[in-house]
Amino acid sequence: MNAQTSSRPVAIVTGASRGIGAAIAERLASDGFNVVVNYAGSSAEAEALVGKIEQAGGHAIAAQADVSDAAAVERMFDAAEAAFGGVDVLVNNAGIMKLAPLADSDDALFDSQIAINLKGTFNTLRQAARRLRNGGRIINLSTSVVGLKLENYAVYAATKAAVETLTAILSKEVRGRSITVNAVAPGPTATALFLNGKSPELIERMSKMNPLERLGTPDDIASAVAFLAGPDGSWINGQVLRANGGMV
Repeated sequence: MNAQTSSRPVAIVTGASRGIGAAIAERLASDGFNVVVNYAGSSAEAEALVGKIEQAGGHAIAAQADVSDAAAVERMFDAAEAAFGGVDVLVNNAGIMKLAPLADSDDALFDSQIAINLKGTFNTLRQAARRLRNGGRIINLSTSVVGLKLENYAVYAATKAAVETLTAILSKEVRGRSITVNAVAPGPTATALFLNGKSPELIERMSKMNPLERLGTPDDIASAVAFLAGPDGSWINGQVLRANGGMV
């Protein structure tokens, strides 16, 4: 760590090897953050993103951790502190989405989403509550389906509703440290997570559900996260920002 990197704020972005997470990592790096690119299994993609960030003049490292594993999350924070001296921002982006009617949802569908979307967020929030430097930011990723309540999304939306509750309560528990805790709730966004398994007709119909009549992009969501992570978002706390083009 040199003087240049040590003077920059530090952000951990979970699930950052692709999609929305990669866009967030790139945006925060361009805004002057040292970035920890977390990944679970996509090491090549994570390392490629680190290379892209560094080629653009930023600073980043890749850190492997399955967020559902509390010990792995602790090691990720250790790696961030070793590389950059501390952590200022946590972006909880890692998540999975498995869709089925509630009656057809098996235990594996339920357990896997609870493990990553809910327990994974709990694991990272617990470390952040203990270790984030004063004046830091926590941004959790939720979903606008919590408001829309679409069929087939019951378990996924339930995990994200729980994340929104964790967000509001933690914002009060870190009182006195000037740390804000918020959530960004995307609507349908053009990523593999959303597009996989959907027919072109369904994608088209969902893209027209908001008044702007398009799918969101990863950069749209990254911009919302960057606002909350930066100085202009310092008075926003305990809130859920629905980044969905006006869908709900």
